[in-house]
Amino acid sequence: MSETLVISKKAAPALVTLSPSAAARLNALSQAEGHEVMLRVAVEGGGCSGFQYQFDLVTETEGDDLKVRRDGATALVDPVSLDLLTGSEIDFVDELAGAQFRVKNPNARSSCGCGVSFSV
Repeated sequence: MSETLVISKKAAPALVTLSPSAAARLNALSQAEGHEVMLRVAVEGGGCSGFQYQFDLVTETEGDDLKVRRDGATALVDPVSLDLLTGSEIDFVDELAGAQFRVKNPNARSSCGCGVSFSV
């Protein structure tokens, strides 16, 4: 009689996640527009720290986008930006200084005061 050893696989951690507040904000924007609105998050060279986040609201995806979903909301990340965003959480904050999407990026060694640019 042979025995089979079964090793359960843990789910791989998500490359990028969407916070509950970011999902709620995207769902509210979609409801206000009457159709799905997705958040495209990209990283570009520039800014005072070397790289900067680019946020755009879009209605269509590109073929190679990583789709980050939570509670019916979707964020999109292109493959080039993914290298700099792996392990990050896309968040939405509503503070005295203003309401905005932000990236909590564990890869960033430093960032500027406004939180839009960072270095690795």
